[in-house]
Order: sequence, then C-alpha cells, then structure tokens
Amino acid sequence: MSIARFCVRTLSSRDMETSGAAGLHFTKQQFIDHVLGLGLRVAAFDCDGTLWSGDAGETFFRWELKEGVVSAEVAQAMRARYLEYKAGKVSEDDMCGEMVTMHRGISEAVIMRAASDFMAHSFPGHIFPEMRDLVRRLDAQGCEIWAVSSSNEWVIRAGMKHFGIPPERILAAKVDVADGIVTGRLVRVPSGPGKPKALREVVGKKIEAAFGNSRWDADMLADAANGFAVNPNPDLEAAARKRGWTVYFPEGTR
Repeated sequence: MSIARFCVRTLSSRDMETSGAAGLHFTKQQFIDHVLGLGLRVAAFDCDGTLWSGDAGETFFRWELKEGVVSAEVAQAMRARYLEYKAGKVSEDDMCGEMVTMHRGISEAVIMRAASDFMAHSFPGHIFPEMRDLVRRLDAQGCEIWAVSSSNEWVIRAGMKHFGIPPERILAAKVDVADGIVTGRLVRVPSGPGKPKALREVVGKKIEAAFGNSRWDADMLADAANGFAVNPNPDLEAAARKRGWTVYFPEGTR
C-alpha cells in the first residue's frame, strides 16, 4: 500500500452548518469571508484535526518508535506506557509530555529532520485547503496567528511550514534544549486548560478568535472572543451548539 503524502487534496464540495442565532449554512468561501470580516488582530488555531485531518503527534509517535528515532529500550517502555494511557491509567497531559521527554539525549536537529520527513512522506492526513487559505489571508490582513497544540513541537513546526506560521508563533508540547541536545525538562503541554494558559503567558493579548476540533480545545474557544469548532468531534460539536460557537466542517469531512 502506498503511503499518502502530506499535501492539499481537492475534495467534493459540501455546505456546512453553523450554530448560533443566525443558523447560517456557509460554503467554504462564505466561512472564510465571515472570519475575515471580523477584522481579527490575534487568532489561535489548534492543529491536529483542525488545520489537517488526523493526529500528527500520535501517528509520529508510532512512526518514530518503528523507525528507531529513539532507542529500542525507550520504544519498548513507551509502547507499554501508551497502552496504559489508552486504558485510562495515564492522563492526557502526562502522555503528551512523555512523548516529548522520551527524546532526552538526542540531537534536536535529528528529531527535526525526522519530523519533517514524516510530515512530508508518511503522515496519512491531509491539509484542509480552506483552512490553509484562511490562515494565509488572515496573515495578509495583519492578524497575529498562533498555532497551539499538545503534539510535539517538532512535528507541528514541520506542518506549519505549509501555513506560513513561524516557529516563534507555535505553542506545542516542548522541552528545554541545551547545546542542541534535548533534555527531559518539560516546558509546556498545551492541552485543555493548558491552551489558554499558554496563550496568556506567552501572547499576553486577548485572543479574538480560536479554532479547534476536540474537547481539549474547549477551554481555548471559551477564552476567546469568538469560538470556532472546526471539524469537531461530537462532544465539542455539542458544546459548541450549546455555547453558540460557529461550527464548520471542511469540505469532504461529512
């Protein structure tokens, strides 16, 4: 079976439904125009499931264990740890953090090359074209754009090259790096309440719009002036409709 490339894919057109009093049905262009019309100055985007399909952090984790990016001993321990996470014995924050700290002692350049190779050739997800267009057009309008993710910083940096978001505007699971070598000192894991917390600490400005797809993004959407549930999981969709956030399903997702 050939491995799908991380690229923009042309998908069949469908209208989508939004919540709120207006009850509008937007095409992708109407959605883009609606967001651009807000005149946003600061916006925050989740990545996995929001800007592209699939979970880059989780699939990179499985890929790098298989490819030998970390030692066999570390890989064995992390596979066991992941099974505990899936069984509900390890928290989301702890698992996301350990997926980063497991690289201690490895050159960051080596991990960055692996992440770039993975996103270019082995990630089975696809960019949502209208989300890439939206991000680029917001940037052209002068909006300060932040990418916020609980996935590791390296794979998000590789993915953000397609959106024009620089590394200094990325808040993802991160560890300290000393002399080019990854340490085990965790800096942040932006998940759940950790997302608006990271934005407050680093950005220091009111987030005028936030975009996310899962319950781990709900706190970020609630903290923003405008919440957008993009390609939402059922639990976030239900919360969005209750709170009056806009709900948007990219073309081809339903």
